[in-house]
Amino acid sequence: MKRLTVEVAGAQTSYLAAGESGPVVLMLHGTYWSRVWQPVMDDLARAGFRAIAVDFPGLGRSGGELTVETASIPALADWAVEFLRALDIDEPVLLAGHDIGGGVAQHILVDGKIRVEKLVLVNAVMFDSWPVPGVARFRDPAVAAATTHEDILAARRKSVITALGRPAGEDEIGEYLDPWQDARVARSWLALAGAAYSRYTTALVPQLRASQTPKLLIWGEDDTFQPVENAEYFVSQIPQSRLVRIPRAGHIPTENDAAAVARAMVEFFA
Repeated sequence: MKRLTVEVAGAQTSYLAAGESGPVVLMLHGTYWSRVWQPVMDDLARAGFRAIAVDFPGLGRSGGELTVETASIPALADWAVEFLRALDIDEPVLLAGHDIGGGVAQHILVDGKIRVEKLVLVNAVMFDSWPVPGVARFRDPAVAAATTHEDILAARRKSVITALGRPAGEDEIGEYLDPWQDARVARSWLALAGAAYSRYTTALVPQLRASQTPKLLIWGEDDTFQPVENAEYFVSQIPQSRLVRIPRAGHIPTENDAAAVARAMVEFFA
């Protein structure tokens, strides 16, 4: 696994890559960054896939800066298409999304600008399951305007500790929080929160119900942000979908049982 960059829409975009050839697996993050996919990428590469986990503009290690307009699910879906074009990838892809990245992945699937062979959703937003209160409050312009860089770091720290779903040392917490030390990245996260509206995913439901693309939901059973009941409801409503539960795992199950998540992805994609 290595970290690379490519220019997209005039900004340097950072992404993790593992595997030199094979079917492309594009992995999208949400309110965190590409770090959430790191534990499973080498396993995907060893199984014969070309795994790519990108940082959205202004987030993680990518350049640029999001605004509320460019941070919406439809806007990020269009940006992801541009990212693939920048990598000269025009073949069908295997797509995975975590958290809000799962909402972006659903939009990409039904939008049809790129062909999605199979879709994986990992503790993702769906229907009207989001935003959670800790994110929704930042949609208020007055709250956003009064929010300092230190406020965002404190909120992100609390979220990371909860999402990991297990004891974590300061080094690991610090690694997750490191991008947000940059005020530009913190502002981009605030824009992502400001654009967090469930109308973007509820609007996709009719097309998801008509979709015959295979879909796999991989879910940490102990998630308090996106409870496993959301995944169960999705599977009951959307065809060609099934659920793999990850016991004793939180909102980022790749950090609780990377082997189980990677195994489920490999078996499904294969």
